[in-house]
Amino acid sequence: MNKASLAIATLMILLIVLANALYTVDQTQSAIVLQFGDPVKTQTEPGLHIKMPFIQNVIYLDNRLMEYDVATTIVYTKDKKNMVVDAYVRWRIVDFLMFYKRFKGDSGFSIVEDAKRRLGDVIIGELKSELGQHNMSEIISESRNTIMQAVNEGSNHKLLAEGGESSGLEVADVRIKRADLPPENQRSVYERMKAERDQQATKYRSEGKMDAQIIRATADRERAELLAKANRASEEIRGRADATAAATYAEAYNLDPEFYAFTRSLESYRAAFKDKSTLVLSPDQMDYLKYFGQESSGK
Repeated sequence: MNKASLAIATLMILLIVLANALYTVDQTQSAIVLQFGDPVKTQTEPGLHIKMPFIQNVIYLDNRLMEYDVATTIVYTKDKKNMVVDAYVRWRIVDFLMFYKRFKGDSGFSIVEDAKRRLGDVIIGELKSELGQHNMSEIISESRNTIMQAVNEGSNHKLLAEGGESSGLEVADVRIKRADLPPENQRSVYERMKAERDQQATKYRSEGKMDAQIIRATADRERAELLAKANRASEEIRGRADATAAATYAEAYNLDPEFYAFTRSLESYRAAFKDKSTLVLSPDQMDYLKYFGQESSGK
């Protein structure tokens, strides 16, 4: 019975020792083996691995590309505008042993959290430094990619330890999610934009009115020219018609002056006695009715 108990106890101890000696590394992680708190090796190969039991322990770090939202900060641009900038950074651990040495400490934060705090401070400093060299319009649209590339490179340079030693992490990309004016400045900017648009609209209206006046003046001139040409043409036609009529009258008079005088008198009678009008003549004007009387005596 004692031998069986001893065998069981020995087996249990072996299992405990074995469990403490084996560790597994996932393909998304890398492991750092610590001996009494000091790193002794880094394991990047996924799978089952062995360490010294009880005196060594393992910490795991993510080897994938990670994303961190930088705290919102106010940036002053080259053209004296202050902007509220909200950015994020994508980063990865490239040297796990250096990363552990650089960011381990007694701050009360985990290694990764301590690295994020340091990374956030560096990114904010680079954003303020780089954006301060550009106007607001360039930050919003024109040179955004170039500015972000400069922030990226500057951040990686700042993360180097003294002597140019690597910090173990690398900034892969920095991007601005939002860049707005502070609330207290938005109203004045909107009012200025509105005034500029109103000024532009007034300019367009003035130019439109000027163009309209030019078009109306041109149309009136062309109308006057057309009317003058039409009046001249009508006068020419009327003159030719009057000349033709005069020539016809003259020809008729030359053929038979008496008959011509008779027909002209009839036309005059027709105009004088229309609508039952009354005609008063003096004795010396009675010759006007000579054809009228002849027509009566003929009947």
